[in-house]
Amino acid sequence: MGGLLIMIAVALPSLLWADLTNTFVWMVLVSTLLYGVIGFADDYLKITRKRSLGLTARQKFAAQFAVALLLGLALLWMTRLDLYSTQFSLPFFKKWTPDIGVFYVPWAMLVIVGAANAVNLTDGLDGLAIGTSLIASATYAILAYIAGHAKVAGYLDVPNVKGTGELAIICGAMVGASLGFLWFNCNPAQVFMGDVGSMALGGALGTVAVLIKQEVLLVFVGGLFVIEALSVILQVGSYRLRGKRIFRMAPIHHHFELSGWPEQKVVIRFWIVAIIFALMSLSTLKLR
Repeated sequence: MGGLLIMIAVALPSLLWADLTNTFVWMVLVSTLLYGVIGFADDYLKITRKRSLGLTARQKFAAQFAVALLLGLALLWMTRLDLYSTQFSLPFFKKWTPDIGVFYVPWAMLVIVGAANAVNLTDGLDGLAIGTSLIASATYAILAYIAGHAKVAGYLDVPNVKGTGELAIICGAMVGASLGFLWFNCNPAQVFMGDVGSMALGGALGTVAVLIKQEVLLVFVGGLFVIEALSVILQVGSYRLRGKRIFRMAPIHHHFELSGWPEQKVVIRFWIVAIIFALMSLSTLKLR
């Protein structure tokens, strides 16, 4: 439950330096808080019951989708006030931005819930999830600043969403919180984020991605998170359909650990992969 430290370290600087009249700022902070609360409930039940089962999968998903629905409906309400648009943006296709209307709500829900769970699955080795979150947060700090700057967004042919430049402050706070947490979470870890931290960070990243209309790019920015989540899906699917496992253990970082890689080597190499994904994502800004 050390993720509480991350939430505090993200919230305080954001409240001090972000524009508190900005709706987008509050949406990200509320998302971070509520997903952190879901993670807190899961961790608290694990501790009190003294076993690995906290919330059931159904309870966890129900709560996650409820929060994401709240955020999606808030965005839909903002479109009625001409403060936001439900246009869909794709990397590499600068001229194709279809307006998907009310379908933007389930799309936003899918992105936010997916991000929260992908970060949660990555949290398995000392320093892995927090280091990868740091890289993704730094990348989205750049993307948020670009999205909120009319001239830069126009030059790079990315959606300009007025007011989202303030989200760069929250992403910067996430970078700082991650650095501070990593100091104590590197191997051997003295503190663990638990579901509190992983869900809060994932929910925040997913919400920022939706607000600045770079949801699809999250697949590249958080490429390592996607690989971790896919490894679990493939492992479970293969076992249920064929009765055989693809990996020695899922998520995939445990596969490499059981293959003989030292924990530190797995973590550092996965960080390198995360940095490559982040650089690839930023390169798409000039390939439109």
